[in-house]
Amino acid sequence: MNADSAHAKTAPEPIRDPRADHLLTPDNCAVVFIDYQEGQYATVGSASREEIDLGAVTLAKLARAYELPTVLSTVAVGMGVNRATVPEITQELPGVAEIDRTGVNSWEDADFRAAVRATGRRKIVMAGLWTEVCLAFPTLDMLREGFEVYPVVDAVGGVSAVTHATAIERMTQAGAQPITSLAFGCELMRNWARPDADLYRVVINDYFRRKQAIGERTGTLFE
Repeated sequence: MNADSAHAKTAPEPIRDPRADHLLTPDNCAVVFIDYQEGQYATVGSASREEIDLGAVTLAKLARAYELPTVLSTVAVGMGVNRATVPEITQELPGVAEIDRTGVNSWEDADFRAAVRATGRRKIVMAGLWTEVCLAFPTLDMLREGFEVYPVVDAVGGVSAVTHATAIERMTQAGAQPITSLAFGCELMRNWARPDADLYRVVINDYFRRKQAIGERTGTLFE
């Protein structure tokens, strides 16, 4: 036996309290999707739909894999103005009912507030279109009410690069903690030697497969 094999680490470190952990765990957070609808995608200018979906679908896959409480909201479907959530998202969230609203700020909708509170979680990982309205407004309200909010910046988009970046800055200054989809998954998984690490392996492999396919199709690479 050589020195390297004698000191090889194959066992995971002890799991910290999954509810009290200051980092995100499958037991202390919930996921929220707001307004992933055709009309919203059509007016986003800060990123392509493929870029947004790379992160948003990854977020949905993580929510499903780790059985996280998930809230899904739309705007103006009942009014006949918009269509429901795009299938790329809903097919990853079977059984999650859509909460339709009339207002742009989802936190002003009683059904939405009730659904978020019903998760029992105070750490909310949230994504929405547009960044500067449908994500920013409820984030600011929820922070004021004591929630910890984690905007998933690679799963969202604004009318322009400026409006998107300004919204991220505004939310961050108010206390939000920006995160990306893959980083969120790694925070949930935490240790490659744990039995449930395969949940993340499947998602991360799918992410890079889809990213490569986009690059090959478009002839471009993106961060």
